[in-house]
Amino acid sequence: MYRKLKLIIIVSIVFTSFSYSQRYKIYEGSFENLNDIKLFKVEFNYENIQVHGFDSEEDFLKEKMEKRKSDPEKAANFRRDWFLNREKYYNPAFVNYFNNYFKKGERKIVADSDSQYLMKVNLTWIYPGYAIEPAKLSATIDFIDTSNSKKLLVIHFEKVIGIEKKAIEINEYERVIGAFEKLAKNLVIQLK
Repeated sequence: MYRKLKLIIIVSIVFTSFSYSQRYKIYEGSFENLNDIKLFKVEFNYENIQVHGFDSEEDFLKEKMEKRKSDPEKAANFRRDWFLNREKYYNPAFVNYFNNYFKKGERKIVADSDSQYLMKVNLTWIYPGYAIEPAKLSATIDFIDTSNSKKLLVIHFEKVIGIEKKAIEINEYERVIGAFEKLAKNLVIQLK
């Protein structure tokens, strides 16, 4: 009886660990290419982002604005904030989580860095979540040596589930911040 229980527990742990470790895919290069790099510049690219359940980001925005059509100012603010929140909340959340993880400065993202190494975060998919459901996102991150345009590592994270701070999160941007923090967390775990 105990042998079967022990075997079930071990198998469960192995499969859980395996499935957790497979949340990313390396398209090009390797983590070893980044071993000696301490400073990165960062760039966020939202050009080709898809929104879950919609054919395009524009279709998503149209629907959200249509729901708010009784208050044109509220509709316009939603659209404006959808784009402004990237610079205001999402990008800084990623950078702050990354930098705070490396408390001794082993690695760091520095905005005004002379570093020749660029971390380009290409957002490919987003699910903004709902009040009781966290946001999710997918991204391909390119690590580029800008002195020769060589890609040192290209890694894709698929449907990263955001960190939940409260049981119910009313503000959409708060849920999306959690997804950017979790994306950074998944990355730093691999860079450690």
